[in-house]
Amino acid sequence: MDDKIVKGTTTVGITCKDGVVFASERRATMGNLVAHKVAEKIFKIDEHIVTTIAGSVGDAQNLMKVIEAEVSLYQMRNNDAISVKAAASLTANLLRSDPMHVQTLLGGMDGDKPSIYSLDPAGGMIKDNYISTGSGSIVAYGVLEDRFRDDLSVDEGLEVAIRAIKAAAERDAYSGNGFLVAKVDKNGFEMLDNEKIDEILDKL
Repeated sequence: MDDKIVKGTTTVGITCKDGVVFASERRATMGNLVAHKVAEKIFKIDEHIVTTIAGSVGDAQNLMKVIEAEVSLYQMRNNDAISVKAAASLTANLLRSDPMHVQTLLGGMDGDKPSIYSLDPAGGMIKDNYISTGSGSIVAYGVLEDRFRDDLSVDEGLEVAIRAIKAAAERDAYSGNGFLVAKVDKNGFEMLDNEKIDEILDKL
């Protein structure tokens, strides 16, 4: 059944001066049915790399497992962490060889350099400062266009990302049921707990 859940999602990724932030809502839909209210759409690949998913749940889960395995193999073979760009290129190659019904954001930190890439189902790869995917992205982009600055801090970026997801959930019927929020900075990966998310929501 999960392979049929192909519509509805909003994910956001933002490059900040000191890290990257990601946010998504938690609804998974199957046609007009809300199939799941606690869908996982943000995945830690490594301490410095994070991905988000939009699309078929089955394809997305499979892709995440393969990326994580390939990144681990790279580190074992090279005794060094893979770069964000190399991980994005690896993912693009996987999608080109076996297209999937999934759109992925992949980003993180190489030392003190943040970056985010968007990967389409056929393996297209585009780097950008801020990206949104899914059915609510048209609403999220309105917030991102208005609020993004090149000098955003991670803390400010978290507020912008949550604001974008909140706006999408209010206008896109396929998005909703809460928030997932993560960041990668010099201290590594952190998935925000509900208390921290609520604190940010209270400021908006």
